Amino acid sequence: MAVQKLYAGAKLRELRTRLGLTQKDFAAKLGVSLPYLNQMENNNRPVSTTVVLGLAQEFGFDVTELSTGDAERLVSDMREALADPVFTDSTPPLADLRLAASNAPALARAFLDLHRSYRQTHERLASLDEALGQSGTPTAASPWEEVRDFFHYCDNYIDAMDRAAERFAAQATSDLASHTEDLLRARGITIRRAAGEGVRHYDTASQTLTLSPRAAPETQRFQLLHQYALLEQAQLLEATLDLARFQSDTARAIAQIGMANYFAGAVLMPYTRFAEAAAETRHDLERLSIQFDASIEQIAHRLSTLQRPGAKGVPFFFTRVDQAGTITKRHSATRLQFARFGGACPLWNVHSAFETPGRFLRQLAETPDGVRYVILARDVSKTGGAWNSPTRRYAISLGCEVKHAGALVYADGLDLTSASSFQPIGISCRICERVGCHQRSVPPLERKLSVDPNHRDTLPYEIER
Repeated sequence: MAVQKLYAGAKLRELRTRLGLTQKDFAAKLGVSLPYLNQMENNNRPVSTTVVLGLAQEFGFDVTELSTGDAERLVSDMREALADPVFTDSTPPLADLRLAASNAPALARAFLDLHRSYRQTHERLASLDEALGQSGTPTAASPWEEVRDFFHYCDNYIDAMDRAAERFAAQATSDLASHTEDLLRARGITIRRAAGEGVRHYDTASQTLTLSPRAAPETQRFQLLHQYALLEQAQLLEATLDLARFQSDTARAIAQIGMANYFAGAVLMPYTRFAEAAAETRHDLERLSIQFDASIEQIAHRLSTLQRPGAKGVPFFFTRVDQAGTITKRHSATRLQFARFGGACPLWNVHSAFETPGRFLRQLAETPDGVRYVILARDVSKTGGAWNSPTRRYAISLGCEVKHAGALVYADGLDLTSASSFQPIGISCRICERVGCHQRSVPPLERKLSVDPNHRDTLPYEIER
């Protein structure tokens, strides 16, 4: 089988810039000529073995970072954006998208930002009446989307926050909840449990932290750590947010919450200890939930963050959907990318999880690019803690490529050798090229249709092969 060549020009330029080296100095340290380095940085030549060894030996660089899925994610995101009807007559070929993602990733992300702005403006104009159109201007970009993309392109792993959380967990003199409460009280903060003020409320004037007694113990512990991060890790939070360069104060505020949540989760499940336990239990979510006293959702989300350079775990994708099929959380360290616009593929087992509360559902699936996955789904409904409180219903999905099936206890007993065992799933109907899908909602934009008024099958049209 032919060895796939590695083109990583953007990564090489990024590393050289970070080190503050000229092309000449960088080439000398790597043991290659200046013209050869220039060709590699511009993706005219693949990265050579000499350069890979030089990166590891001279700079201690984790060479697996050269093959991260950034380019594939950008290609997937651009294909979906270009599936918007506004681009029907001008869709560039896939080869051009790959070149843009590899050679000009900043330009590709700028295009995605521009399309997102267009989409949101278009949707607002479609839903607002003329009076509102005269009194206000639609927001150019979604802070929520901006923050979600920030974590997405960081592989959902923030090294500085993760290591700070691991140090905090190692220094705990008692159980984490008691240790955190002691530190907060030493800071002059009053902690009380009382219903009626949400899950967590911090009054800055009186320095009083109120937690809901109706919340599950693991939720209360998580919220304690979240508040500790906001107060005691503020300097690290602000430094990380400065590096992200968000476009609005709202995006920065949303990211601050996300960073505090990240810290809390990383304290509850310290990277090294959690990664070792995950490997030992073969990623058994229930066993890990008991061992780390965390919820199933927290465990699944943490598994998707194990991407520390030099100590990476199994690359998982993780997502959470609501009953309408809307993706409310998403991250992928795999080649699988989620729909940025619209809901998830209806053939995905995550939708069936609502019908089987308390049970894990397993699925073998294959995406249109031929990659096969082992997928786990489960409902994670959250009660309000009282009879008249609403129940929030969600389902989560966790999966990895089938080549990692041996490390996943949920793959035991599944037939991984038969093609018929794998359910064909897609990302978005507009960019899915499957011709025989009985759940297709709209035709693919890049394929021609054949419409016969005298013939009707599952769909009112046929997709030409």
